[in-house]
Amino acid sequence: MKLIIQIPCYNEEQTLPETVRDLPRAIPGVDEIEYLIVDDGSTDRTVEVAQELGVHHIVRHAHNRGLAQAFITGLQAALHAGADIIVNTDADNQYSGQDIPRLVVPILAGHADMVIGDRGVARHPYFSPFKRRLQQLGSWVVGQAAGVHVPDATSGFRAFTREAALRLLVLSEYSYTLETLIQAGARRMAVVHVPIHVNPQTRPSRLMRNLFDFISNSTATILRVYTMYRPLRIFLGASAVFILAGLLLGLRFLYFYGNGLGSGHVQSLILMAVLLIVGFQTFMIGLLADLVGFNRKILEETLYRLRRLELELEQERHTHD
Repeated sequence: MKLIIQIPCYNEEQTLPETVRDLPRAIPGVDEIEYLIVDDGSTDRTVEVAQELGVHHIVRHAHNRGLAQAFITGLQAALHAGADIIVNTDADNQYSGQDIPRLVVPILAGHADMVIGDRGVARHPYFSPFKRRLQQLGSWVVGQAAGVHVPDATSGFRAFTREAALRLLVLSEYSYTLETLIQAGARRMAVVHVPIHVNPQTRPSRLMRNLFDFISNSTATILRVYTMYRPLRIFLGASAVFILAGLLLGLRFLYFYGNGLGSGHVQSLILMAVLLIVGFQTFMIGLLADLVGFNRKILEETLYRLRRLELELEQERHTHD
């Protein structure tokens, strides 16, 4: 059983040594532990520091491509390096490396495909009261979208099985945390949450530039991914609103018409017709989106099989060599 701990990095020469030193060297049930750094176009000595620390694998982006892409690059590199379990952690040492065995235990026991470290956002010692409430609300929204219990949606401290990593597909350029949760819910993966510790903040968040930026990007990601995986629910809901509004206007017109006042409420009749047409069109768009969703599932399954076949061929080639 091989575990690879991946760390996306962007200009982390100051914090990386402490982060790597905190990582476990041995875990019961795990035969090998290796570290993997994804350098996302750093302009400092991040790569040199990683080499000095004896990091086993270093993958580099020629320029900064963002956290989401660095995460996916790390998963792909870890899979090609033969990982059976992949743990993702942050380079700023926000998460305690001593908690990595907690993430791995549910996977080793066969109880989880994905394990997420729960920081306890309701009582997070380094969050302001407002940020705690915001994180709780956001986690509840993501939980509703994903269809799974989500106490800490934005935690990047996660463990994945090899199969789960092969199936993950991140399209967002902002972050991977919300999208992978909704994907996991849509694919009925077993998602487990375990309590973890957090370390004092070493630097300001680079992902959350300001509150408005965080809320707008997170909302857009949730809506886009939820619409992608559950289009019929979105469009049926919107269609029902238009049709219901149209029917209410129709009933209103009939009421006045029955009392001899219909000629003064023709506008209601016109608006009713418009709303019913829009509602019907929205319903048809929902059906088309649902059919597109089935095609996307076929493409995702094909991509999963191609990834798996590629890894099997690569392992077979290494065996012969």
